Amino acid sequence: MARYVVLGKGPVGSALARHLAGRGDDVVVVSRSGAPTVVSDDDRAAAPGRVRHVAADASDADALTRAVLDAAAGSPRRSMTGPATGSATGSATGSGSGVAAIINAANPRYDRWPELWPALNEAAMDAAEHTGAVLVTAANLYGYGAGSGAMTERTPLRPTERKGEVRAQMWHDALARHEAGRVRATEVRASDYVGPGTTGPAHAGASLFGPLLAGKALHPVGDAHQPHAWTYLPDYVAALAAAADQESAWGRPWIAPTNGAISYAELVALFAQQADVPVPPIKPVPAGALKVIGLLKPPVREVVRVLYQFDAPFVVDSRASESALGVAATPWDAIARATTAWWQGHLAAPQHVSR
Repeated sequence: MARYVVLGKGPVGSALARHLAGRGDDVVVVSRSGAPTVVSDDDRAAAPGRVRHVAADASDADALTRAVLDAAAGSPRRSMTGPATGSATGSATGSGSGVAAIINAANPRYDRWPELWPALNEAAMDAAEHTGAVLVTAANLYGYGAGSGAMTERTPLRPTERKGEVRAQMWHDALARHEAGRVRATEVRASDYVGPGTTGPAHAGASLFGPLLAGKALHPVGDAHQPHAWTYLPDYVAALAAAADQESAWGRPWIAPTNGAISYAELVALFAQQADVPVPPIKPVPAGALKVIGLLKPPVREVVRVLYQFDAPFVVDSRASESALGVAATPWDAIARATTAWWQGHLAAPQHVSR
């Protein structure tokens, strides 16, 4: 049994907490509110005993360090104010806190990454340095930029828009501290994820399954027939946990275990077959319309900046990470069964049923 601190309680943070608790580890989930997110019975089952939620500002290094120390102690301290004390010691050769790893699965508002991510990343690095915990970042593919071809761990980071610049700088900063012996750091880069619990604005989430199961048209962004990498959420969190545990994984990035790319249209057909419903019409939102909507909705404006991910092949090669981390990509038929069943149950739950 080990103890982990997970930053963020969105789809990735929640799935990661369930995964760690399921293998017998203790987990402290840090979020601004400290309230648990319950989207399924799996969350309720994981909560007692193994998963504890605490409130802290993850962009405040002192508050976050204190939360990590509290996680090691097993109970919150009276005050979350003031600088971390000298007890927050540790080095890149061992954890002085008793926390095995800090896994940064936070995801600030999409249109505010340049404002919010630097402080979050800095605080996570400081907390890892002060406590000796391994730092693992739940990352994505934005740092590679347009025209990167089949992306691997060796593909250069050449971002072509501001969100990619933010993510690339986060890794450069973490790697610099790792190479200086100040932290032990790694990150796992996923594509758009799919699977149980993918609530929120995920491209293969509610915006797909809501209309699909209701027999309505789908309105994705980009070219629905271009090959696209989709990372299965349970595979992603399993890789994050493996990267935290394996010393050989530290000091370099990893591509999350991901199947061969299939188009959005193929993904829809796969889920429709599993749900035994007709394949609905697919009517992509024109880029011009997205730009107009983006004038009023900043998050949509940021989607326009990364349309290259959907207008051309967007593929990865995760063979290196699958071999090194020991986490294989789940086959598509198993993904379709689990994901479709979860969404059917989730959308049939009382809070989603029209009255």
